[in-house]
Amino acid sequence: MNLTVKVIVGMALGIVVGLAINFSGLNSEGSFVQEFVTGGLFHVVGKMFINALNMMVVPLVLFSLICGVCGIGDIKLLGKIGSKSFGFYILTTAVAIASAILIAGGLGIGEGMNASSSTTFTGRDAPPLSDVLINIIPTNPINAMAQGEMLSIIFFAILFGISLLLVGKKATKLIELIEILNEAMMKMVTIIMALAPYAVFCLLAKAMAELGVELFTQLIGYVLVLAGVLLFHLFVTLLIFLKAFSGLSPRIFLKKIRNVQVFAFSTSSSNATIPVTLRTVTERMGVNNSVASFTVPFGATINMDGTAIMQGVATVFIANMYGVELGIAGYLTVIMMSVLASIGTAGVPGVGLIMLSMVFAQVGLPLEGIGLILGVDRLLDMLRTAVNVSGDAVVSLVVAKSEGKLDEDVFNNENLENSDTGDIRVNNEVRRDFAQAMSTAYKGK
Repeated sequence: MNLTVKVIVGMALGIVVGLAINFSGLNSEGSFVQEFVTGGLFHVVGKMFINALNMMVVPLVLFSLICGVCGIGDIKLLGKIGSKSFGFYILTTAVAIASAILIAGGLGIGEGMNASSSTTFTGRDAPPLSDVLINIIPTNPINAMAQGEMLSIIFFAILFGISLLLVGKKATKLIELIEILNEAMMKMVTIIMALAPYAVFCLLAKAMAELGVELFTQLIGYVLVLAGVLLFHLFVTLLIFLKAFSGLSPRIFLKKIRNVQVFAFSTSSSNATIPVTLRTVTERMGVNNSVASFTVPFGATINMDGTAIMQGVATVFIANMYGVELGIAGYLTVIMMSVLASIGTAGVPGVGLIMLSMVFAQVGLPLEGIGLILGVDRLLDMLRTAVNVSGDAVVSLVVAKSEGKLDEDVFNNENLENSDTGDIRVNNEVRRDFAQAMSTAYKGK
């Protein structure tokens, strides 16, 4: 089995084991299973894996983006790639939430439902758009890297890459060093990915074991409609977008993106999936690193198709439940707010619920309504993250194709499906050279 199949098997087994624990009641508060299995072994292994992925995000984005800028070599072309990426991301987000409102509104979910919730939700104020724009330029780039502030890291990396281009031949050795560091980071991705099947099993088993199944009986309409709209956007909207703007095969895309979707589903984090997404679109889909190094981290920061869909469905659901008539003007406001919030709340923890609280406040819906959907949000967050990263890959392909930065032979080569385990062995020649160099250095000392 290749790595993708192993991960899918691990995910399936994790879901089965987790649901078995949940149905049997073994995960009750204070039980041995809760203390040492789901809250112990599964939690530790899963969290270590997510930390390992997050560990690579900042250096990988930094080195890859600097290499990408230097590889483009044309500042005007960089501006074209940036503007296209931004435009496509905003377009797909707007289409996502519009379709969510139309489908959810047409089905009338939440009408006549008198559900109550003991869970309350207090909305946090998202930073205003002006602050986000100002903070794109870091006062301290090292601190921005430490805090994982992606927009600031992207800005610094692009500016540093442009500066290296302007320095000229003197910077050649430094650029070569950064390229080596970037390649080393990609090898690190390969090493960590070898452990992925076991980590994905633990993540999914823990999530399913803790999921209250009784919540689905109360919120079955909301869950099914939201999941249905997410899948519609993934398998219809994004694939039509891919075919219309690039002419590439949706079937091959779905085949090659599935490992990224599995990791996004299990981690619920677009940022943590950046190393996997970046490697997949460059090595298996043929997108030039000069494009992917910009579009992937940029998309993980501002592209929130899945989150926008959740906002649309949740707004219709809560409005119907409380008997609030929003009208066309209200729903247009929701669409506009969601598109703006996808930029304005970039990099903020708990971004989905923060954006939803902003939308509710704008259209006059009670924030306590969010408490009703909190219980099932964990599982749905996994699904919408998979939609988000799929959108990142689609836009990367479309932008690369439009700029002649896509190797279609690589994209169409379905045999690359079996190459995702990578080679984590040390080359014998490199080992000999390294040993000889160390021996010489030791003798000299």
